[in-house]
Amino acid sequence: MRYKKREEQKMAEQLYTIPVNDAFTTDCECPICEMNRQLERNAIDYTMGPSYMEDDNRAMTDEQGFCAHHVRMLYAEKNRLGLALMLKTHTDKTIRDLKALSTGKPVVSGGLFKKQASSSVSDYIKRLEDSCFICNRMKDTSMRYIDTIFHLWKKEPEFREKFANCKGFCTYHYGILYDEGSVKLPKDAYAEFQEILNKTYFAGMERVNGDIGWFIDKFDYRFKDEPWKNAKDSLPRGIIKTNHTIIES
Repeated sequence: MRYKKREEQKMAEQLYTIPVNDAFTTDCECPICEMNRQLERNAIDYTMGPSYMEDDNRAMTDEQGFCAHHVRMLYAEKNRLGLALMLKTHTDKTIRDLKALSTGKPVVSGGLFKKQASSSVSDYIKRLEDSCFICNRMKDTSMRYIDTIFHLWKKEPEFREKFANCKGFCTYHYGILYDEGSVKLPKDAYAEFQEILNKTYFAGMERVNGDIGWFIDKFDYRFKDEPWKNAKDSLPRGIIKTNHTIIES
């Protein structure tokens, strides 16, 4: 029994350490963005797979809906019938709830509005606009990846080396690491982490900033015959750094 428990714990740990280690060995501008890109892809595949026919999942998509970004991704998939079925029952519920609210009746739900009664149309719509089945599915795992970064930082010198040698982070995830490190690490360990984090982040930002500058210079006739160096793909890399958004080529 004790052996089985250790094995289960090891498997659970690998569920997060493998994607984190893989991302930090990938040639990318932000390993956390790379992890989230794969997480998002998995969530899209899950949503458009057989799961949309399961009652529990369908109840959640009916209630939570999808953000504008993710509904565009779903529309780009081949399973248009699956998306149509989800949108049909989601709009059925929206119409039903808003009809009730528009006549002054509260709407109480067991999911998105658990233990809360939406008492107004605007309140209901605001909550719906802030909700997305795919975003919610990604959120918990994404934070577990952040926790795993600090776990590996404390336990594995090899990972600290990977961290220091990566191409840096987007500004959004730099901020998360900066803040979470002060909570997840002892004071002395955080000081070391903060120093390496700052060095890695600013080196990456300045490198991409320089590439974007050269991209701009190439539109000047004085530099038209000069080599592009690393500037050709500087815009999508700059978008990752500033907007934590990966532009698929």
